[in-house]
This record gives sequence, structure tokens and C-alpha cells, in this order.
Amino acid sequence: MARMERHRFCSVLLSMILLALVSLDLTSWAWTAPDCVIADSLLFPNLPSYIPFCTLAPGLHLLASCSNVKDMDLTLERVPRDTEVLCLQGIVSSLPANAFDHFHSLQLLRLQLGAVSITSRTFQGLDQLRYLFIEHHAPCCLNLLLPPSCLEPLRSLQGLSFQGYCLNYNQSIYLPTTLRHLTMRNSCLTKLQELQRLFPDLLGASSTPRTKPRPPFLEVLDLSYNLQLKLTDARALHGFTLHSLILDGTPLRTFEVTGSGLLHLEFLSLVGTGIEKLPANVIGYSDLRALDLGKNQIQNILENGDLPGYRVLQFLSLHDNHLRALPVTFLSMLPQLQSLNLSMNKLGPTLELPEGLFSTSLRVLDLSHNQLSDVPHGAFSLLPQLQELWLSGNNISSLSNESLQGLKWLRTLDLSWNQIKVLKPGWLSHLPALTTLNLLGTYLEHISGTQLQGPQMLRQLQLGSTAMLDIYPPWLPGLLSLEIQAKICVQFMVPSGEPFLSLENLTLQTSSLLLQPDATTVHFPSLRRLTLRGYSLVFSTGQLRRFFPQQLPLLEHFSIWCENDDAVDLHLFGMPRLRALELGYLNFFHESSTTKLETLLKEVPRLQVLALSHLNLRNLSVGSFKGLYNLKLLLLSSERALEMDSNLQEFIPQLPRYVYFSDVTFVCQCETSWVESWATRAPNTFVYGLQKSICVANASDYSKTLLFSFLATHCPRDAEFWAFLASFTLLLLGTVLPLISCHHLRKLFYACWWELGGRGLRGQFNYDVFISYCEEDQAWVLEELVPALEKPPPEGEGLRLCLPARDFGVGNDRMESTIASMGESRATLCVLTGQALASPWCNLELRLATYHLVARPGTARLLLLFLEPLDKQKLHSYPRLSRWLQTEDCFDLSEGKVEWDTFWEQLTRRLRKAGRGRED
Repeated sequence: MARMERHRFCSVLLSMILLALVSLDLTSWAWTAPDCVIADSLLFPNLPSYIPFCTLAPGLHLLASCSNVKDMDLTLERVPRDTEVLCLQGIVSSLPANAFDHFHSLQLLRLQLGAVSITSRTFQGLDQLRYLFIEHHAPCCLNLLLPPSCLEPLRSLQGLSFQGYCLNYNQSIYLPTTLRHLTMRNSCLTKLQELQRLFPDLLGASSTPRTKPRPPFLEVLDLSYNLQLKLTDARALHGFTLHSLILDGTPLRTFEVTGSGLLHLEFLSLVGTGIEKLPANVIGYSDLRALDLGKNQIQNILENGDLPGYRVLQFLSLHDNHLRALPVTFLSMLPQLQSLNLSMNKLGPTLELPEGLFSTSLRVLDLSHNQLSDVPHGAFSLLPQLQELWLSGNNISSLSNESLQGLKWLRTLDLSWNQIKVLKPGWLSHLPALTTLNLLGTYLEHISGTQLQGPQMLRQLQLGSTAMLDIYPPWLPGLLSLEIQAKICVQFMVPSGEPFLSLENLTLQTSSLLLQPDATTVHFPSLRRLTLRGYSLVFSTGQLRRFFPQQLPLLEHFSIWCENDDAVDLHLFGMPRLRALELGYLNFFHESSTTKLETLLKEVPRLQVLALSHLNLRNLSVGSFKGLYNLKLLLLSSERALEMDSNLQEFIPQLPRYVYFSDVTFVCQCETSWVESWATRAPNTFVYGLQKSICVANASDYSKTLLFSFLATHCPRDAEFWAFLASFTLLLLGTVLPLISCHHLRKLFYACWWELGGRGLRGQFNYDVFISYCEEDQAWVLEELVPALEKPPPEGEGLRLCLPARDFGVGNDRMESTIASMGESRATLCVLTGQALASPWCNLELRLATYHLVARPGTARLLLLFLEPLDKQKLHSYPRLSRWLQTEDCFDLSEGKVEWDTFWEQLTRRLRKAGRGRED
């Protein structure tokens, strides 16, 4: 190869490798996936209330939910490889082989991709997948063709769901033996026997000639909302063993199911099928344990004809029917019944349980929304084993001491949304085992601890009033969770100031919160979660401290929402363990407020989750997040005319792993031009919501200008070529590096290395030294170091220095400017102190300088200047630096006495060596 051509080739090659080396560390975790949300639900379970994403399965928390998917490869390349849940919605014509091969941790996959084509190897590599959903919102309008062996690689599959697709043109689809739940909703099934053709494995036959017949394995079959489904063959499911069959919204009736040949059914759901009477012919299913007949037209239950077939029934739901009465022998004919749901019927106004009603097995009884007004004495006395009683949404106004007599094992009582005005002392005396009591939405005005005496183990209490609610001691000593709602006011009467010793979860929803008398306090020493909603905050911090005194030592989650314009100085005092903070509708960040965000957050240094909504923040700066080194999730929602200071770039290296913007409007200004490059290449941070964000020029601007469009049009940047080249290099690197292992190419590579290390880049530097330092050391750098190094001839050589604070252009991206300036400098001088090692930017610049040292050994030079004694083993990346640094590369000025002549001689000697070329 000619020398000049070789030189040109080497220049391009090593320039790309240099950028790749820099980019590998900066962008390996730098991702923003267009139209995708990446989340960890363990950090903030309330995230779906701000940002919509697909639901999770139990035990899964790492998810990626993407909409408007058109290019599958482009979408998936930005999704983290360790994702457990992946939901894709859009229009994709085909899913190629090995489409998800890199997602070995994937356990739930939901596809809503329209008329998509699936190959036999599409799901190859998904060995851990447990749930697969293939869905289309419009019912039964698209044909879906599945190769018979397409599900064979899914060796761990437990749940498979098809919704809105026609599978009529498929046959002999192989189902993994691990499958337990099969759903075909809103499909085009018309006959039950079509299942034999689609999935022969269900009936114990083999789907392929090479395999032996095997026993059936499915537990749940859901065929809901197949509106044309009917039975034409009495033996359509002959020999089929199944635990649960769900036929909600279909025209099938139980007599058709019992004649289908289905065996050993334990659960049958016929919700919304139009049934007018209780099916009597289920005797063929001697193992039937559960029957759901909700949302039907059943008005009466006939004693003699309807009940004989239900001798082993344990769960029966008749919710949302038209029942007005129960037969006298109803429960006696159901000796093993444990749960009975009669909600949303018409059993009122007076609860009249038949005299012959007696059950020693019933554990759960739901009589909610039955227009009940009166619960007579001993109404439930013949249900001695009852553990849960639900009476919500009735018209009950009072309960006597004998109304709940005989329920000595009752654990849960729900009386919410009734017209209860007074609770008589001793009304709970017959419920010694009660642990959960719900009195939300009542008309109570006063309640005291004496009215709740009787239960010894009450742990969860919900109290509510449509107006005002006064609460009197004594507090229940074992209470763990307390929720109080009152439209106007909640007033705690605390003459003795006794504490809630065991309370862990407190929720208050009211317009005003008062304490009487004023001089008292309430103590919550065990509180872990505090939620305040609708809270007026019209009083001072001193009054707040009385209700929540100076120490909440165990508090981990604090959520406060105030839907009014009152301002208050809020302080997060005494919360050393606070992990999650959620603030909404608090208008105390307006211009006249004395409390700012940075002041508030200084009090909670261990914070991991911060959610801010409707706060009228106006401005975000680096001071707001200084010291929050443990922050993992930041959410900004429903903010208007938000400005992001350029100095926020200093916080980029320590930003949390997840940053979300939901319905945030920015101010159109070029000072925020760094936001776009940060959002797409932020180290270790996923950024969501900026690509669709808009900006406004002023308060009267109602236009919808996309933020990124404004920045691209009005704020051009000269570093976009470098961003493109860095991205391109990452793709090229996988091809170039294997070639270097070849003997001849390796020789060429080393020749290029030394060529460029010597002559090739000589004279191409704009600066002699790039100086890295922290803000705390800036005074020494500017007053002593810089004048000594820039001293003009004849007293000195007048070095050309690059200082970020002085030489970076206004509005330029600091990260890009740092990379470019280091590449244009003969050496990088890092001023190191304890403060510098604690600075994220100094650590980042030291890593960048290390990469330049490795990539350009013939020209780049890294120099370390120690202003104070430091343990070099604690220096970031020191093990790698020790292999490259020489003794004369380190200057120790930690004694405080600077010998400038010696230091100048050493420095100029190292700079001359950095510029000295190397021959082949």
C-alpha cells in the first residue's frame, strides 16, 4: 500500500476507533428509545398513574413498553437486554427468525402489531418466556397464520393468549407441555370441535407424526366473547380433561358444555351469557368447585329443581343479576360452599336471610349494593365460620350490638358507602377476631377509640365522612394502617397527646387538618408510608411539626397532593430513611415562596424516587439535585413553561437511571440546546418523554412547537457530525476488531498506529493543555496556575490553555465540547483534590483523558497535579492508569510550597515529549 494511501486509511480507521473507545463507556448505557417507556416497577409502583404502560405479571418488574412500532430492529436495539416484560404496539408486517434472540431474560411478551407474519423460528431463544400475548383490538378482523412449530422453542411457556385474531386457517399447532392457560378471546371460533384441529395436543393426541401421544396438560381454557361459538357435535371435547373453562359473553349454555365430552371440570364461568335461571344439569361434573354466573338475568332460584347438582360447590357468584330473595334451604343444599357473591342484586331493603339458612362452611359473603337498609338482630348468627362480610354501597343507617352477633371468626368487615351516622359503643363486641374494618363514605361526624373496642387484633382501619370528622382517643394500640377521608375537615382531639405506637401506613384525604387543643402533638414513631391528599396546608410549618413532629425515623414513602393555591413553607424534617417522595399540586414554588426545591431536597439525602407534578416549578438547576447521590428515578409531570438551566449539565454524570417527562411544556430558548444530546446519549440514564414535548415562546403562546424541532431550527450545533460518527463507529467496530487479529492486518494496524502517533497528527492541536478541575479549586487554578502557564515570552513560552469555564461556547453541550477539546489538546492536566475526586465531571474528564492516552500513545499525554495528599488507590480507574503513567507524569504540590521553575521545567519537558513524532 502506498505510504500516502496508507496514511489516509489509518487516519480514518483510528479516528473511528478513538471515538468508539470514548463512546463505549459514555453510551453503552445511554439510551432513549423512541415511543418506548423503560421502567422498574419496584422503584415506584405508582408510575402507571403518570405514564401508561402494559401490565405486569406477578414477580416481574423490569419492563419495556413501546408504541407506534414500525421498524422492529430499530426499536429493539434500544431496549435493555435484561428486560423481563416487553410490550410492542404498532404496525409490523413480519417477525423474522430470532427476532428476540438477545432477550434471554424475557418472561412476558405482548404483541399488538396488526397483520403480522410469524415464522417457525420467530421465538427462538426465548427459553425463559412464561407468558405470550398476541392481541388485536378490533375483534375478529385479522387472520393470523402460525407455523405448527412456532411455539416449540418456548419451553417454559405457561400462558398463551390470542385476542382479536382469526385462527381458522391454522392446524396442528404444537403447544409446549408447560402450558397451563390458553386464551382465545374475540376470535372467530364457531364450533368447539375446531379446537381439535387447531391444537391436537389438548386432547392428548400428537401434533406431529414423530412424537408419541401424551396426556393433556392444560388447566385453564378461556374462550370468552366468541359471539358465534356454538356446539354442533355432542362429543366435541371428548376425553378433554380441564380444570377451568371460561365462556363469558358467548351464546353457549351449560347443557351444551356438559354434553361436549369434557371431563373433570372444576371451575366454570358463564358471565354475561344471558342465563335466566340457575343451571341445574351440572351433575355430570361431580368435581365442579366454582361457578360464576354474574351479569345475567337470573331472578329466582328454585329449591327443588336448581340445587341438587351443586353438592360439592365451594365458590358461587351470582353478582349483578336480579335476585330478590333466597330459598329457605339455599345454603343447606350447598354443604361445602365457602364463598358466595350476591352483590348488585335486589335483596333489600331489609336483609331477610331464610330461617333455614345455615352453613358451617361459608367463609366469604358479599351482599354489597343490594339496597339494604336494615340488618336485623342475629342476621348472620347461623354463619359461625364467616371470615369476610361485604356490605358496601347499601343504605344502612345504623347497626345494633346484636346485628353482628355470632361472627366470632369474622376478620374483614366492609360497611363503606352506607348512611351510617352513629356507632354505638360495643357494636363490635361480638367480633373479637376482626382485623380489617372499612367505614369510608359514611355520614359519621364523631368517632372514638371506645366505639371500636371489642376486636383484639384490628390492624387496618378506614374511616370516612361526607362532611367533617372528629376523632377521639384512645387510639387502637395494634393498628398498622389508617386511612381517613372527610370532605371538609378532619380534627384530631388529642388532650393527652398519646402516640400511634404501631401505625405504619397513614393516609389523610381532606380539605383541612386540625388539632385540638392547639398545644398538643401526635406522634407516629413507626410510620413508614404517609399520604396527604386534598390537604389545604393553610397553616405554618410549626403547626405541621406539631402533627408530624420532628422525627419520623422510619418513614420511607411520603406523598402529598394539595389541590389549591395556598402557599406554605414545607420542610422534610426528621425523615432520615425517606426513599420515595411524591409532590403534586403544591404551589409553594411560585416566585414569592421562601421554599425552593433545592432547599427541600437537602433534607432527604437518601432519596431514591422523586415524582413532581403540577408544581409550577418554572426552573430546574443543578442545585435542586445536589447531594442526591442515591436518586434512581426522577419524574416530572404536568409542568408548564419549564426552563432547564445550562449548568444542569454538570449533574449529568450522576443523574438517576430513569428520568421521565410526562406532559411537560418547556420554554423555547437555545440555552436548553444541550437537552437533546443529553436525552439521546445520557450515561447510565433512560430518558422518556422529551421527543414529544413542546415548547412555548411566552405565556400567551398557544402554538405546539416540538422542542427538538425548535432546537434544530434555531439552535444549530457544530458537533452533530461527531455524534453521527460516534454512532457509526459503534456499528463498524464489531467488524474491524476481529480483522485486527489477522497477522497481516495486525501489522498494518500497528503501522497505522505509530504513523498517526508520530507524524500524522503533529501540528493539528489548537491547545497545548486542557485543564480539568472542580469548582472548589477554581480560585487557585485561575489565580496561580493559569497565569504561570500562560506567561508570554521572553519570560515563558505562553502555553495555549483550554479552560471549560472560559473557552466552551455558550449553549454548547459540555460533554461534546469536552471530548472535542481534549482531542485538540497536546496534553490533559487534571488538578486533583478530595473535592475533585467527589466531582462527577472531574471523574468523567479523567476517564476521557485515559481513553485518549490509550488511543494516541504517541501524542496524547495525561498529567496529574496533586494539590493535597491523596490515596492513589482510591483514584477512579487508577489500576488502568498505573500501566500508562510514568513517574514524571505526576506533580505533587500537596506540601503547599510551589517551586514554579522546577514545575515549569517538568511540564514543558512532558509537553515536548508528547509532541515528538515516532518513525515507523
